[in-house]
Amino acid sequence: MKNLKEYLIPFAGLKLGKHQFDYQVDNSFFEHFGFSDFNSANVKVDIVLEKKSTMLELAFKYKGTVNVFCDLTSEPFDLPIKGKLKLIVKFGEVFNDENEELLILPHGEFQVDVSQYIYEGIVLSVPAKKIHPGVKDGTLESEALKTLEKLAPKEEKEEQENIDPRWAELKKLLTDK
Repeated sequence: MKNLKEYLIPFAGLKLGKHQFDYQVDNSFFEHFGFSDFNSANVKVDIVLEKKSTMLELAFKYKGTVNVFCDLTSEPFDLPIKGKLKLIVKFGEVFNDENEELLILPHGEFQVDVSQYIYEGIVLSVPAKKIHPGVKDGTLESEALKTLEKLAPKEEKEEQENIDPRWAELKKLLTDK
């Protein structure tokens, strides 16, 4: 995947201290990664880069909504997401991004690509099971929910009425403890 130019942060010309970078992420960002699970996305990403003499510290904060399909009803809805991520950038002989909290850039690099970290942070903040809020509070009306209610197992109370009186006496022994 080619780098997204706007997500390359040139740190070589920055003074020591904290620097703020803001991004507005939408569906076109996820298309660059070949990710199509979101119907739409509107996420604000704030990155605070603290430049120190031997390393960089990046603090990511993201908050917004992604439009996804409910896993129960297949109804689209806006799912609020938010999250944080910390990343330390050090310098070494070769590029190494094996550790999720530590990035090693080769000496002489002058910029860091944050697009992969933004992508992973947002995608991983979406829960594995996406349920429409209307399903939880009972306000959503959909054909899928009506079908699920029809097919749900019914509780049978007839069993209670047809109990042999000898078993009823034995159950009393269990409850008399």
